[in-house]
Amino acid sequence: MNRGFKTLDDIGDINGKRALVREDLNVPMADGEVTDDTRLKATVATVTELADAGAKVVVLAHFGRPKGQRNPEMSLAMVTKPYEAVLGRPVRFIDWDGAAEAIDMMAPGDIAVLENTRFLAGEEKNDGALADEWAKLGDLYVNDAFSAAHRAHVSTEGLAHRLPAFAGRAMQAELDALEKALGDPKRPVAAVVGGAKVSTKLDVLKNLVGRVDHLIIGGGMANTFLAARGVDVGKSLCEHDLTDTADAIMDAADTAGCTVHLPYDVVVAKEFRPNPETRTVNVHEVGAEEMILDIGPAATEALADVLKTCHTLVWNGPLGAFETPPFDVATVTLAQTAAALTKEGSLTSVAGGGDTVAALNKAGVGDDFTFVSTAGGAFLEWMEGKELPGVAALHD
Repeated sequence: MNRGFKTLDDIGDINGKRALVREDLNVPMADGEVTDDTRLKATVATVTELADAGAKVVVLAHFGRPKGQRNPEMSLAMVTKPYEAVLGRPVRFIDWDGAAEAIDMMAPGDIAVLENTRFLAGEEKNDGALADEWAKLGDLYVNDAFSAAHRAHVSTEGLAHRLPAFAGRAMQAELDALEKALGDPKRPVAAVVGGAKVSTKLDVLKNLVGRVDHLIIGGGMANTFLAARGVDVGKSLCEHDLTDTADAIMDAADTAGCTVHLPYDVVVAKEFRPNPETRTVNVHEVGAEEMILDIGPAATEALADVLKTCHTLVWNGPLGAFETPPFDVATVTLAQTAAALTKEGSLTSVAGGGDTVAALNKAGVGDDFTFVSTAGGAFLEWMEGKELPGVAALHD
């Protein structure tokens, strides 16, 4: 597979060499404990492979938003012990003061975490002098943090121009999956785009209509499109000022030969809370006091039939207000259909974004999609068709 970027397979002999590895260790913590170690686990393949090959592995990462100032509450020293537990091997912590000497003292196969990259003001400015300084600490650079690839910082972009640069295993898996999903996908391609507001996904929708065969719109966004089609959506969440934009997107889809799927039956309620009284109605029967909170069963079944005709699926965002029962039914049902099609081998399914991951896990199918990206902003920018600086630097 000609990827246009180098992977760990291209590195050669690295015994005793210093590998600067950009990972995402920005994990949620409470009372000194990591509450979700998903990001730590994602680094294991790359870090252990390099260490087992005899490299001195120096992990670069940020934590929180210290804005170029040292802040003990955002020190990566706190993550070192939990990281040791995930890796199953010792991890040392290195401060920026005396970093070069500390790295020199590491033995081949040792693993260390450098202090928060964002403690240095030049990191987020992608400062050239700082990049030169950091490049002296390593012999090669590995970027394994797709979730930070949409930012042009020293640790995500600058170093890639100063040292031999490679994609780590997590980055490689992410980029290969994204290439299968939108770069060179097997057609027909469907995209599910949900979420509360059209305004946050405008660029995504504009990019997708020219690249997919079926665009399935859910969540509060669908209400704006229904309103643009003359449907009275009652008290539903709706951006009435964007109906012209919604019309323009549907016109662009027509021109591109992309079918836009909007719900024709919906689940409504007069109050938004868990398990209120609900009705399932045709979209033209929504009452003035009612809110659309999920897609109805007939529309969900029709969407399942659409997926059965497709070979590729990209999913970002829920179809209804999935955190609040019973408005998770459409999301869970369609996700389970997609998972079943993936398992039988007829569908390549790629999903991403925080809400999406939560929704798929709620449906019990998080492990059954071809690939689930934990990246938020980077995944969204990729869906918008934007070039990600951290990825582009690996292609140079």
